[in-house]
Amino acid sequence: SMVDRLVNSEANARRIAMIETHFGSSGQPLALAGRVLVGEGILTKRCRKAPKPRQFYLFNDILVYGNIIIQKKKFSKQHIIPLEEVKLQSLEDEAPYRYGWLICTREKSFAVYAANHQEKQEWMAHIEKCVRDLLSKSGKQAANEHAAVWVPDSEANVCMVCKKSQFTVINRRHHCRKCGAVVCGSCSTQKFLLPSQSSKPLRVCDTCYTTLTKTVEDRANKANETDGRASDTSGEEDSDEDEQNGDVEGKPSTPSFYANNTEQGPLQTHKKDED
Repeated sequence: SMVDRLVNSEANARRIAMIETHFGSSGQPLALAGRVLVGEGILTKRCRKAPKPRQFYLFNDILVYGNIIIQKKKFSKQHIIPLEEVKLQSLEDEAPYRYGWLICTREKSFAVYAANHQEKQEWMAHIEKCVRDLLSKSGKQAANEHAAVWVPDSEANVCMVCKKSQFTVINRRHHCRKCGAVVCGSCSTQKFLLPSQSSKPLRVCDTCYTTLTKTVEDRANKANETDGRASDTSGEEDSDEDEQNGDVEGKPSTPSFYANNTEQGPLQTHKKDED
């Protein structure tokens, strides 16, 4: 396959080295024996506060994304997702959000949007093919649990549990890590250990807490549960919300796929810098 042809190619090594340069000290080393860059492009990621452009890189074993500081030059806040955790789900178009799908993983799940229908199809086909190939070749197990997608702040003016508490500057929004709902502080006083997401107990809404504590795992979790009320230490912010200097406006870009490894027919496959 094309991916196999790229494995030891100089073009692949050069592209990966370039990505490492773009992330600089804010990223991990990405060069690894057998790792191939399959495609790259900008997608709009729906974050907690507002949709933001994010640079995405699809490899044959991981999906990497980051904040754009200078387009094509400098990125920050690198996130690395092992592909065996990834499950995609297409989203219906609902203006202004079109050409989107969910990327679900163990630690977090989120919506992304492409520029048009064809690019959505290309991205989804390539990601799904990489996931299938990885699972069949590596003996890795697909994740059986995925984090809930967070409801964006703007979609909830009142708490989704008590339906009464209005959000203000003082009465802050919180997110339940189990169901993704936007809830007020008094409806999310408990934490619960959700091992697929974190080794620390995480904030959950009262509704989920009741359900979770009824389960058999309760006895095991009790041992790990911290005493007292939920504090704000469980990564309350969406971890890739922008810092001031990283707030670049941008549209989804035409993706480049280097390995035409799907059954989609001809793609925007750039061969000009192949060796």
